[in-house]
Amino acid sequence: MPSFPFDDKKRYVVRDFSSIRQQTSRGGLRCVARALLRLPATQRCTKFDVGKFNERRIIYTTELFVNGSQSIENFSGVRDIHVGLDLGAPALTRIHAPLDGSIWRFGYNPKDGDYGHVIITAHHFEPENISFWILYGHLDASSVSFKRIGDPVRAGDPIARCGRPHENGGWPSHLHLQLSLIEPQDHDLPGVVNQIDLPRALRDFPDPRLIVGPVY
Repeated sequence: MPSFPFDDKKRYVVRDFSSIRQQTSRGGLRCVARALLRLPATQRCTKFDVGKFNERRIIYTTELFVNGSQSIENFSGVRDIHVGLDLGAPALTRIHAPLDGSIWRFGYNPKDGDYGHVIITAHHFEPENISFWILYGHLDASSVSFKRIGDPVRAGDPIARCGRPHENGGWPSHLHLQLSLIEPQDHDLPGVVNQIDLPRALRDFPDPRLIVGPVY
């Protein structure tokens, strides 16, 4: 089950942030111009789009990423490899929980380029005795209102909404979805890592397509 509702025809674009700066537009004159110019699919305007897992990107230019002295869960250095899955949608699009679980942490990460409002849910598969966590980043402020640690989450329930740039870290509206096999100590996980830390990150943060499905 996708973690946010694509439109009925499931039409979306898979973006490529590895080599060019892409402006993700969802309507207006800019989209008309792109259609007339017959731009590549990765640069077209759609209501929904996907940003890849384990992708080296050139879009991380704020202090949060270029200051190598900053550390999140012992991941530091100049960070440019994305270890979540970006699911782009219009601001205030409802996000639905993919699995049963509970609220683990929630809060606000205010730095430029950070998650903004964020929720982390906890999950446990009893037969395999596996615990894992899901981070939902770049949310709107109402997503964390009235939340309590330990509140149950049911698969399919609306859990949050995509935030606008002034509340989501300054990004075009989208959901950053990230799996973690390590227990988060706060409402934060490193969604971007450096090349040296990548092998550890891929062990700790599995591909979110395991729960979202083969979106690319």
